[in-house]
Amino acid sequence: MIKLSNNVSLSDNEVELIAIRAQGSGGQNVNKVSSAIHLRFDIKQSSLPEFYKERLLNLNDNRINQDGVLVIKAQKFRTQEKNKEDAINRMVGLIKESVKVEKKRKKTKPSKSSQRKRIESKKKHGQNKRLRGKVDI
Repeated sequence: MIKLSNNVSLSDNEVELIAIRAQGSGGQNVNKVSSAIHLRFDIKQSSLPEFYKERLLNLNDNRINQDGVLVIKAQKFRTQEKNKEDAINRMVGLIKESVKVEKKRKKTKPSKSSQRKRIESKKKHGQNKRLRGKVDI
């Protein structure tokens, strides 16, 4: 059971974990052991609430294909167990991040004193630049 929040969780059979051989250097271990993990999670067929599904499918993420399947490849660690944990944690993090509701920005305007200070500093800077010019005799 993968817990996403207090009232939302996924069953283990909804997430497909496939062991594959990792890429890159690592000597003989890489050639013999399937330590990398491909995690596949079908968003449309999952038991997630509709709000979660909608937010996930609207994400502009390369890991979600056109069929609505989230694919994560984990090969950071040398052991299969750690890579499984890493893949699941990354999936949970993506789901949690997608359902966060950002606060609306409140429009503000600069105060009178900050406007005045800005104009004064601009005038002072301009005066310094004028003083660098040629001197008329």
